[in-house]
Amino acid sequence: MNAINWFEIPTLDFDRATAFYEHLFNQSLRRHAGGDGELAILPYAGDGVGGALVSPGSMKPSPAGVLPYLNTPGDLDDWLRRVEDRGGCVVLPKTLIDAEIGYIATFRDTEGNLIGLHAAP
Repeated sequence: MNAINWFEIPTLDFDRATAFYEHLFNQSLRRHAGGDGELAILPYAGDGVGGALVSPGSMKPSPAGVLPYLNTPGDLDDWLRRVEDRGGCVVLPKTLIDAEIGYIATFRDTEGNLIGLHAAP
């Protein structure tokens, strides 16, 4: 069982945020009408943890909110370049936790959210 099964990242400008994360993941996000607005579903497979960007509503982006970590297959440095390519800001550069856990980094997205990246060893 995963401790987390879903997360939502709030946006101020849904289209801008969706374009940012499509560039980050290098693929289109599936949009879906949801509760109070619209969702852009982030990539996930099978019974893995899923998440979405959510259109402006009751949730607000915050640099001091929950810190989700996104799985980053491949070279973490490539992911950090894509963050900066679209106006995001690297907060914590690629940092080795240990040989078994791998690397992490954090960035602030175009909406002001603090988001983590994790690269397994």
